[in-house]
Amino acid sequence: MPGEPAIEATGLTKSYGAVRVLTGVDLHVPRGSVFSLLGPNGAGKTTTVRILTTLSAPDSGQARVAGHDVVRERALVRRSISLTGQDAALDEMQTGAENLRMMGRLTRLSRRAATARADELLERFDLVEAGSRRVGTYSGGMRRRLDLAASLIVPPAVIFLDEPTTGLDPRSRAAMWDVIIDLTRTGVTVFLTTQYLEEADKLADRIALVDGGRIVAEGTATQLKQQVAGHRLDLTLTGTAAFDALTAHLRGRTLLPDRARLTLSVATDGSAGHIRALLDELDPTRTAVARFSVHSATLDDVFLALTGHATTKEPAVV
Repeated sequence: MPGEPAIEATGLTKSYGAVRVLTGVDLHVPRGSVFSLLGPNGAGKTTTVRILTTLSAPDSGQARVAGHDVVRERALVRRSISLTGQDAALDEMQTGAENLRMMGRLTRLSRRAATARADELLERFDLVEAGSRRVGTYSGGMRRRLDLAASLIVPPAVIFLDEPTTGLDPRSRAAMWDVIIDLTRTGVTVFLTTQYLEEADKLADRIALVDGGRIVAEGTATQLKQQVAGHRLDLTLTGTAAFDALTAHLRGRTLLPDRARLTLSVATDGSAGHIRALLDELDPTRTAVARFSVHSATLDDVFLALTGHATTKEPAVV
């Protein structure tokens, strides 16, 4: 139904043995939007995707995708979605065009329709020249584009992209971003998981931060950044004594402290008056701060403020 969200989940939990991977995930994703699930390795992103795409069943909770229950109506969910995982699912011995035609035939398109759709997607993903080459000769970025093209043989209502740019060089990552932006213009709902802060910031209409199997914050990138501050004041201190004294003075206001590098940050509204006031407060004798700079707050600042660590941590549990 038009007013129904593309994805809705309530209280999803999942454990593997004694390890609790999801501890009660709630999601609401409007149709035609890009929704990003952002978090470190092991936070529960891939497990959430597996449940929403019917590859795993939740231990408890409910979820609906494209209007269908992921447990009771698995077949209907699968007809409505596409999934592009972290590894390209391609036959390296076939050409790019052959891979796409094969996928078309597997989805019951006629031979002529499968060929036409393959040609259309090769052009859309800038793979026309590479289409006659074996996939085994493709670069990582080309493989990812072809894998995404294969998932669009039959246009889905919702497409799940599970860390689609992991391992790509910056140019290939930027090319994938353009492809994802183009997808939204066709009305497809995109559910994107990523570790890359810039990726979520650039692409997503809404972002959910996941850590330890639960959602710790959700909103637009701007809304999330405003939870800590619009900007931050980065300080390089003159020595360990100055670092320790300032950390003790700031207590819970300290962001990104690094004693080895003698650096820490503090939230600011970015105005000259507030920055001067902070410097006067923190270094009244002009002997503690060696250098300072002002930066816009990032999603990593938000994550650090809410969880006590950055999104770059790598827990053992995936």
